[in-house]
Formats: sequence, structure tokens, C-alpha cells
Amino acid sequence: MKTICMALVLALLVPFWPGSVSASVEDAQRERWFQPGERFEYNVRWGIFNVGRAVIEVLEPRELDGRPARGFRMTARTNSFADAFYKVRDVNESWTDPDVEGSYLYITDISEGSYRRDFELRFFAHNGTAELWSRETGLHKNTVRIYPGTLDPLSVLFAFRAHPAPLTVGTVIRQAVTDGKKYVLGQATVVARETVKTPAGEFDAFCVVPDIRDLGGVFAKSPDAALLIWVTADERRLPVMVKSKVLVGYFTAELVDYRE
Repeated sequence: MKTICMALVLALLVPFWPGSVSASVEDAQRERWFQPGERFEYNVRWGIFNVGRAVIEVLEPRELDGRPARGFRMTARTNSFADAFYKVRDVNESWTDPDVEGSYLYITDISEGSYRRDFELRFFAHNGTAELWSRETGLHKNTVRIYPGTLDPLSVLFAFRAHPAPLTVGTVIRQAVTDGKKYVLGQATVVARETVKTPAGEFDAFCVVPDIRDLGGVFAKSPDAALLIWVTADERRLPVMVKSKVLVGYFTAELVDYRE
């Protein structure tokens, strides 16, 4: 059952961003997109079975090491049915600069069956590194080289939404991202515009297909793996549905509730 959470998290947080947010984006417009309290809730299915929920939300801004910062959080948990097989309780939290042009801190608190991971990734853009530390032991785990504008896996989603250029079918988009283990230039292609139905309603949406060759875990172990993400075809670019095919079956995450 571990693949349920892995597929959902990788799908919703996969890097697909064409560059840092343009300075020409009006502050008022950006503020409207990233108001604290904005919240997405998803139902997660494995085949025909409902197995859990995931929530993505915008946090109250704060100062981090004397710098103003924006915050985002994603939580994922299995329901009572899936808990009997593989219990998941995951939290991912991201803090970036106010314009979402670079990450400051990324925290992962993962509980999946007997597996535990409680790390924080600290970004040092001034010297081109990001350091992964264990929050349980205080030990340094890894250092990766990064470039200006590098984001963590969660903040990528919000940076994508803030980009001023319109999406079109055929657009190829890229972004530098790291999870503390490796640095990746993610890439995805907008392949279609279509209507999708979710419990939260019917949406005019773009279908985005990421290049998953650099993704590890269940995707790397699945020779015919596939991943599709639908975002609304308006300026909000709400992520409304995700579908993935991996070795152990099909996973779907559908928007059930959205709050501004």
C-alpha cells in the first residue's frame, strides 16, 4: 500500500515550471492566488477502491531567519479501509521567498507502515547548495548543488500557478527542483485541453504530462509507468485531477473541495 501515497505525492508535486516568477506579475494578482487559507482537498482511489485523502493548503506568512516567507503544506492519509493494509500519515511543508522564486526550507514528516522519515531540506542559494538534515537525530544526510531559482517539490505547484504566460497545447515547461537527494531539471508537456469531471464539479482543463524518467520509487520500478495532471484552463490553474499508472495498478486523485 506504500505506492498509494508515493504515487499521489509524486503526481501532485511533480516539477513542471518554465522558470522563476516574472517580476512583471502584479503584486495584487499574486496575492489573490496565494491568500492564506486557500485549500485543496482530494479523494484518492486505487482502482475502484477509495483509499484516502490529501490536502494542500496555503499557510500564514512568517519570517524565516529574518526573511519574509510564504508557506505551503500537503498532508496525505489513508482511510480506515487502507489503514488495515498500509497506514499512511504524511506531511510535507514548504517555505519560499515571497515571490515563490526560490525555496528556503522543505520539511518532510513521513509515516508509511513501518517506514519513518523526518527530514528538513535547507536551501543556501548564496553558495549554491541545499542540505538535507534528519530532524530526529540532527545529523547531516546529504548536500546537493543547486542554481538560483531552485524550488522544492511542493512549492513548484504554486510557482506554476503564478506564471503570467498563458498555457497552450504543445507548450513544454521546465523547472529546477530538488528533494535533497538529487537536483533535477523537470520537464512536462501540455498535451490537450478537455473537460474533466470531479466531485468538486466540471472543469475546462489542460492535461499536462510530465517526463517521469527522473522520478524514483514506484515510477522507476514500473516500465510502462504513466502520469497525467489536469489543471484548470484559467488564470488560477487549479490542480483538479491526477492519474497515474504504476506497477501495482492505477491511482486517481480527484478534487472534492476547494476553498479560497
